[in-house]
Amino acid sequence: MSETVSNRKVRVRFAPSPTGPLHIGGVRTALFNYLFAKQHGGDFILRIEDTDSARFVQGAEEYIIESLKWLGLNFDEGVGVGGAFAPYRQSRRKDLYFKYAEQLVNSGNAYYAFDSNEELDNIRRQYEAQGKSFIYNYSIRENMQTSLAMNDSELQSRLKEGKRWVIRFKIPPHEEIVMNDIIRGEIKVSTDTLDDKVLFKSADMLPTYHLANVVDDRLMEISHVIRGEEWLPSLPLHMLLYRAFGWESPEFAHLSLLLKPDGKGKLSKRDGDRLGFPVFPLEWKNTEGEISSGYRETGYFPEAVVNLLALLGWNPGTEQEIFSLDELIKIFSLERVIKSGAKFNPEKAHWFNQQYIRQKSNEKLASLYQPVLKSKGISAGDSYVATVCGLVKERATFVSDFWNLSSYFFVAPEAYDEKAAKKYWSKETPQYLRRIIETLDNEPFDRGKTEQAVHAWINGSGLKTGSIMNAFRICIVGAATGANMFDIVSLIGKDETIRRIEKAISAMNNCM
Repeated sequence: MSETVSNRKVRVRFAPSPTGPLHIGGVRTALFNYLFAKQHGGDFILRIEDTDSARFVQGAEEYIIESLKWLGLNFDEGVGVGGAFAPYRQSRRKDLYFKYAEQLVNSGNAYYAFDSNEELDNIRRQYEAQGKSFIYNYSIRENMQTSLAMNDSELQSRLKEGKRWVIRFKIPPHEEIVMNDIIRGEIKVSTDTLDDKVLFKSADMLPTYHLANVVDDRLMEISHVIRGEEWLPSLPLHMLLYRAFGWESPEFAHLSLLLKPDGKGKLSKRDGDRLGFPVFPLEWKNTEGEISSGYRETGYFPEAVVNLLALLGWNPGTEQEIFSLDELIKIFSLERVIKSGAKFNPEKAHWFNQQYIRQKSNEKLASLYQPVLKSKGISAGDSYVATVCGLVKERATFVSDFWNLSSYFFVAPEAYDEKAAKKYWSKETPQYLRRIIETLDNEPFDRGKTEQAVHAWINGSGLKTGSIMNAFRICIVGAATGANMFDIVSLIGKDETIRRIEKAISAMNNCM
């Protein structure tokens, strides 16, 4: 089915349950909802579905909100923001659901069931003993302890006794439900494969997910439901609920799963722990004190995470890979979301962050790097740090990499790479380095002129440029790696350059 937008205003919702940290797959669902809403001038709503009090986790709701804000996915209505359809926390809406459950009973689309858990378990065992599957549906419901098998007097008596009951939806038998999904096209399901799901429970006087979800989507005027494929099996029931209420249903789109890097199963926290990458947007500490890493604390830019997630299961139709949030809003389409699962690639995540580091201004990177320098007791001017960032950012994945890539711009090496020294340092090297000192002393200390003079001396002496320059680099950097040598020496200055050469000569003489 192609993507359509009816005359109704586009209103989508991200409706997580506060049962723990927000998985990166959930973040992608939020992102796709956000992009769709913004592209169509619609509203993006955050609704917290917290009716499952047994699984509620303290701090999870705040974590969800902070994660969305960090990623720039600002919601137009929702918890903490308010809106015309408040409240947006289901536990605050619990008093309104029973009347809708009762409405379904009165219209003949639902019924009361008084079977205890023990009774149901016994029946399941009996079915299993006969090699049959137990489905609570049209075939047995009138033989169970249900209002369908009672007269009104008996039903009222049962209700007054205070015995526990549930309200079940009455799935119509022998019917083929034809549904349309924006991503998956036409879907057909026989109602004979469905069970009569519980909609409401007297034990806590709370609805189940199915009833609360449908009622809230209706009352909040949700036009499109974009959610994970784990909810696809619930679609027939939800469509039947809309029909039973006489309501127009929203359009549906079910997103494919995020898969493990090897493609074998859904991406989980264990995969992140095992392979060393985050599966949560922010760091999370559970009640046992166990800490799970987050993309923010690992050093990812929020823009990089958004860009990464957008391309997991969605194809822009071009070779372009780097998109700003505004660019994504302009070109995003549910029609280009793939049906199959998307494999998560940690190396690609690194690549995206590298691209965004390179795009950042040197001044912005300097402001992020300065706290690292201060933690190491180094005071350096913003202009100097910005220049350094510009010289090393091409080789960085995270800002935290900058120190290893650029420490020699701030402090002289205390040790020298043995492997590099063995390769590039000979007994003649000190005399060659002293000639470099003479060259530096005899020429105006300017990046271009210094480079020209040193290379002119090396070429005029008939020496190998690689050997001389790498020995020079070992003196200045401590290893045979780093930025362009003449960028380095022009920044640290002539006096510091000469001091480091002399220090290295002395150190090498003592150990050779």
